[in-house]
Amino acid sequence: MWLQLNFKSGKPVYLQMVEQVKTAVAAGTLRPGDALPSIRPLAEQLRVNRNTVAKAYAELEGQGVIETLAGKGCFVRNHAASPYRKQAREEMLAVDLDAAVVQAHHLQVSRQEFLDLAEARYDRLARQRAAAPFAQKPA
Repeated sequence: MWLQLNFKSGKPVYLQMVEQVKTAVAAGTLRPGDALPSIRPLAEQLRVNRNTVAKAYAELEGQGVIETLAGKGCFVRNHAASPYRKQAREEMLAVDLDAAVVQAHHLQVSRQEFLDLAEARYDRLARQRAAAPFAQKPA
């Protein structure tokens, strides 16, 4: 599994998992319909409690990133069918943007430098997504 956990970071393990899965989905490494590993084997592989993996999966499902199909497992959700209205998605993103803006202020990064950096990171993600293996699933 491609998850890399840092037990000394101070950030809860389940949130590290959530962020990494979301990043993989955004980058195209995980595509809609891809199965996530089952909870028990993933917990054993990462050497964490099964409840930690279950909590991460529950958070991802709550955010609309994955969906659980009874008896089949957890799968990356088709993002074209987001469970959130546009306003709710923007509000969720605004929380992270507010934190980034405050951090930029404390680091004395100008508005234009911040916007340039955000644009560059967005473009980088788009390039990664375009170059992702299996970017096009066979029909």
